[in-house]
Amino acid sequence: MRYLFYIGQNYSFEILRPVQDEARQRGDEVAWFIEGNDVNCEYFQSDEMVLDSIHAVKKFHPDAVFVPGNLVPRFIPGLKVQVFHGFEWKKKGHFRLRNMFDLYCTQGPLFTAKFNELRAPHPHFNVVETGWPKVDVLFDSPAYQWPARSDKPVILYAPTFSPALTSAPALFEEIKRMVGQGRWQWLIKFHPKMDQEWVERYRELEGENCHVVETASLAPVLQAADIMVSDTSSIITEFALLSRPVVTFKNKAPEAHLVDINLADQLEQAIASNLPPSPALLDAIEQNVAQLHPYQDGKSSARMLDAVESMIKLGRKGLKPMPRNLFRNLKLRKKLGYWGA
Repeated sequence: MRYLFYIGQNYSFEILRPVQDEARQRGDEVAWFIEGNDVNCEYFQSDEMVLDSIHAVKKFHPDAVFVPGNLVPRFIPGLKVQVFHGFEWKKKGHFRLRNMFDLYCTQGPLFTAKFNELRAPHPHFNVVETGWPKVDVLFDSPAYQWPARSDKPVILYAPTFSPALTSAPALFEEIKRMVGQGRWQWLIKFHPKMDQEWVERYRELEGENCHVVETASLAPVLQAADIMVSDTSSIITEFALLSRPVVTFKNKAPEAHLVDINLADQLEQAIASNLPPSPALLDAIEQNVAQLHPYQDGKSSARMLDAVESMIKLGRKGLKPMPRNLFRNLKLRKKLGYWGA
C-alpha cells in the first residue's frame, strides 16, 4: 500500500508518526505533503519522503490519504481518512461534516456514536472506532527533562489558543505570582497558534521555577507533570489518559473529572487540594477516559490501518456518492495552485 500524510500543522508529526511506523512494519510506503506555510520542515526526519507538489502527489498515487486537519482535496487520489487533531469535542466544528472524507477513524465511544448519528441521514462515509494513533507512544514515553528540573511537584500549563476560550490573559498574573513563590515548578506548553503577545509575556517568567517548552513532542511533557492547568483544550483528555488531575479555567462544558474554576484567585487552592487527587476524582477521570479513549494498548495505529485496508478492498460499496463540494475543492485548488485533472 502507498499512504500519503496530508498535513498543515506541526502537531501532525506526533499524530501520524506512529501510523508511519506501523505502515513500514507492514511493508507499506509513506509520503508526506505540506499544505500552507505553518509546518516547520526541520521536523522531518532524514528517512521521510516529502512530496513538494500536487503533481508529485499524483505521481505517487496514494491508496489512502491520512488527514489530521479538516480539509483535503478530492482531486488527490486515494481513500480520504479523517484522523482528527484532538479530543476537544466541545469546540465548535468538531462534529461538522465537510463532505471530504470516506472514512472517519474515531477515538472512542462518544465520538463513534456522534459520527454514526451524523452518518444516518448522510451515508456517504464509514465510521470505525480505532483509537487515536498519537497516544500509542504516550504510556511508554520517558518524561521530559530540562536543566532546572527539581524534586518539586510539576504543574503543566497548556492553554488553548482560541480567543474565546483561552485562559492565558486571565491567569497570567496569578501564575506569575505562584512562579515567584517557588512552591512548584511550572512547565508551559503553548498551542502553535497561540497569540505571540501572550507567548512572549509568559516567556518573561522563565527561570528556576518556570520553563517554556519548545519541543514538538508532547508525550514526554505530559509524562513530566503531576497536574495540568488548562481551559477548553484537547490536551486535557491526553493528560487524563495518564490518570492525573486537570484544573480548568471556565471550561466550556465542565465535567465531573475536571476541577473547574471561574476566578484566577481560585487556582492555587485548586492545585494544592488535588496533589495528590482523591479516589473520587480518579474514578471520575477513569469514567471519562472510557468514553473518549478506552485504548491503552498502543495499537490504535494498527487498528486504523486495518480499517483503511478493509475499506480499500471493499471500496465505497454500500455508500452513497460523495457530495461534489465544488466550492471547497475550488478553494483548495487555488490555495495549492493546481488546476489539473
